[in-house]
Amino acid sequence: MDRTHEVFNQPEPLVNYNLFEGNRPLRDALKFNAPGLDTTGLMQLGARLGTAGMQAHARLANVHLPELHTHDRFGRRLDEVEFHPSYHALMAASVGAGLHGAPWAEKGDAPAQEPLDLLPPPLGKGRGGRSPHVERAAGFMLFTELEPSSLCPVSMTYAVTPALRSNAAIYADWAPKLTSRHYDPALKLWRDKPGVTMGMGMTEKQGGSDVRANTTQAAPDGSDAWGQRFAVTGHKWFFSAPMCDAFLILAQAPAGLSCLFLPRVLPDGTRNAIQIQRLKDKLGNKANASAEVEFSAASAWLVGEEGRGVPQILAMGTMTRLDCALGTSGLMRQALSLALNHTTQRTAFGKPLIQQPLMRNVLADLAIESEAACALSIRLARCFDHQDSAHEQALSRLLTPVAKFWICKRGSQFAQEAMECLGGNGYVEEGGEGVMARIYREMPVNSIWEGAGNIMALDLLRALRKPDAVAALVQELLVAKGAHPALDRLAAALPARLEDLASEWQARRLAQDVALALQAALLWRSAPAAVADAFCDSRLAGHWGQTFGTLASGTDFDSIIDRAMPRQV
Repeated sequence: MDRTHEVFNQPEPLVNYNLFEGNRPLRDALKFNAPGLDTTGLMQLGARLGTAGMQAHARLANVHLPELHTHDRFGRRLDEVEFHPSYHALMAASVGAGLHGAPWAEKGDAPAQEPLDLLPPPLGKGRGGRSPHVERAAGFMLFTELEPSSLCPVSMTYAVTPALRSNAAIYADWAPKLTSRHYDPALKLWRDKPGVTMGMGMTEKQGGSDVRANTTQAAPDGSDAWGQRFAVTGHKWFFSAPMCDAFLILAQAPAGLSCLFLPRVLPDGTRNAIQIQRLKDKLGNKANASAEVEFSAASAWLVGEEGRGVPQILAMGTMTRLDCALGTSGLMRQALSLALNHTTQRTAFGKPLIQQPLMRNVLADLAIESEAACALSIRLARCFDHQDSAHEQALSRLLTPVAKFWICKRGSQFAQEAMECLGGNGYVEEGGEGVMARIYREMPVNSIWEGAGNIMALDLLRALRKPDAVAALVQELLVAKGAHPALDRLAAALPARLEDLASEWQARRLAQDVALALQAALLWRSAPAAVADAFCDSRLAGHWGQTFGTLASGTDFDSIIDRAMPRQV
């Protein structure tokens, strides 16, 4: 035996563990925001997602990427995307868990196929003390730890479903299929499938976030059982999840930019005139297919009022922006878990890395950031469980851009620091912990998708122009008054800054400070004092550098790190 190839001092991979059971920050956030929530289903989901089998599916779906087939061998248009079986396994698991539509499902809906019914049915709309959006948010975060890119169509289906209520006929036909926990990837008529998914198409070459500049045209083409029909001609530069069963798109109708329902298969069973030109070669989000498409008089039906497409589509954007914050929070948690797993087992300079003072500072700092992201994300999800409350409505308008902006902005830096904890082992793409590189490549998408940083900061300004939003912010911060001097100073200074909303120059700084104040207030109510105190001392009081690992020497590192460990002993 060649002794030079003996492998030692290499950590065992983080596998076959319960993602929910070991996540004390998430469990405490749920206790605070939904104290009566039954977490049995989340515990089952966490156990399943931590298995070696599910981790293998996540790896294979990102190694064997989607392939576009524009034509068959005889020259006929196909416009189909082929996925690896592991991608379909991931989709079946997330849909089976209800992550795509459980909050919208009516009591008594059919359960999923065994063994994927992971959330405890029935899930309703928050009645009777239930918190379906919070529960679904927690499940979404857990699944993101396993594999995030397959959740793109899941997130869009979640966001699109309530928007369809603006077309009662389409909603009546499609809603039961959209909330079904059966996943069927076949391209066929919606009524012949046990369950369906939906995507979105807004971005065009010339417009990006400026959707009012869209050039795709929608010409009136009669009406039928689904209402007013249009023939759509044009393109979409970024068409997410092109193998979904239908999409909500924006196009220029005679009355202006309108929201339209565009199915892949028409009611008569023929394929709609959607031509997939190519798939995007993205930095991350590899398992998910994103495409450029052309419409050639494709049939689509009006959703909402003609000419009012932007308000209609923004209602969906609110839900997908929630998922951006949830997704980044889940990625942060997984990156931290991998860093803790590695440093606990890896020895350097005579002792485990996790016992080295500087490494402990980095790990504790990452743990604080991860918990703050989790606390803010779950608080935002709680808003959607209580839309009958004026306070929660106002807070959701405020928290959505704030959480999307700040949490997603912190993601890439967080992933880079967590990767550095693994050294070269974190930089490679293969192996049990090669997932760290995948996390790093995935992080920017949530910051860019559904409105980049500037868009979110400007959305915050618009939200704050309404007095009820300012009052909601003040009320959220008031409950933590006296918890920490630095938080009191920031909370006292914010109202004066909110009075000057005409200038955009400081919008990003304002979004940052509102996010930090809300995170601090939440941590004081849901986390141990060691976490909340360290967060305020570092992020608010200035006892912090310009990078992770610069917490003050008096920080309770032991309590913070012990709380963050993915395997609780």
